Amino acid sequence: MKFREFLKAGHPATLVSAFLYFDVSFMVWVMIGALGVYIAEDLLLSATQKGLIVSVPLLAGSLLRLPMGIAADRFGSKKTGAAGLCLTLIPLLLGWLSAKSLNDIFLVGLMLGVAGASFAVALPMASRWYPARYQGLVMGIAGAGNSGTVLAVFFAPRLAEHVGWQSVFGLAVVPVMLTLAVFLLLAKDSPAKPPPQRLAHYLAVLTERDAWWFNLFYLVTFGGFVGLASFLSIFFRDQYSLSPVMAGNFTAMCVFAGSFLRPLGGFLADRFGGIRCLLVIYGAVSALMLLVGGLPPLPWAGVTLLLAMSALGMGNGAVFQLVPQRFQREIGVVTGVVGAAGGLGGFLLPALLGLLKDFTGSYGMGFFGFGLAASGSALLLVYVQREWRGQWAREKGLEISL
Repeated sequence: MKFREFLKAGHPATLVSAFLYFDVSFMVWVMIGALGVYIAEDLLLSATQKGLIVSVPLLAGSLLRLPMGIAADRFGSKKTGAAGLCLTLIPLLLGWLSAKSLNDIFLVGLMLGVAGASFAVALPMASRWYPARYQGLVMGIAGAGNSGTVLAVFFAPRLAEHVGWQSVFGLAVVPVMLTLAVFLLLAKDSPAKPPPQRLAHYLAVLTERDAWWFNLFYLVTFGGFVGLASFLSIFFRDQYSLSPVMAGNFTAMCVFAGSFLRPLGGFLADRFGGIRCLLVIYGAVSALMLLVGGLPPLPWAGVTLLLAMSALGMGNGAVFQLVPQRFQREIGVVTGVVGAAGGLGGFLLPALLGLLKDFTGSYGMGFFGFGLAASGSALLLVYVQREWRGQWAREKGLEISL
């Protein structure tokens, strides 16, 4: 692939805008997780409550991805994204000025779901500008906006040490406002965007069996990535007694690897096929999670989790190399549906880790459970791949790279 040809094939300014919008929105979406150690110690929370405060924004984001995806298809990604950035300012201001109890945190977390739903807007906006042969790379670049998690887990604890965790929400208003200005200036909807359809047309995708397969596969890859990204600071603090800043450093290294390897996952899926890549990734994640479940010493746990997050990041790119090939015209709403499933996985994993920690006294069982989920996904992918390889190209006439 020649880089000049790639630049001429689409709209680089929109691709950059989509990445930036997703990146900053993702940073805000996981901010409660990044500040979780401070919030938990200030409010004297149990392990289950820690898991829940981290999980609530992820659940809200998953629920909002479908309506945001529909809005992007009906009204355009640029208008929908700009509205999402404006709405994101509200929970940031509430977190800064009035968050003083567990219920306040839950309210802020619910409203931060708007930021998490940016996924259903940013990826279709970028995808529609590029032909099928670049979809893995384009979706990987736009999706690498989940690197906003790195910004959150690295900077939020440091800022909280100096200004307090409530004020960190207020400081986050600044990058959101700057991103809104850039987005309005540079982003542009593709002329290939399909005309608005009736609501029933968008919801019809829920009757497609392939959409539910993608939901399952992304629930494990993205759910695992964002769930661990939000919870690892708490895990490192509780399990290894690290300082909040050092726990954030370890988490940032893991998240950095997963975020920036997402485009590589898309690129490798373009080259070798998304199914082949996902099979390798699920196998690797399963083995690594079983190792982490044994709660090894800190250096080994850090390396193992870094490798696991790297694999999950590439898995996200591989899943979304397949999605636009199967659902070209419905990419906005399908991205919302599949993204919602991923967000749901992100909700379930921290909640499960916290609940099992209170129930068994150990985080190990939660990691073991996630490893088994990755193994099950690999087996199901083996089952469904035979149908996909023949049926997609035959019935849809698509340019397939499986």
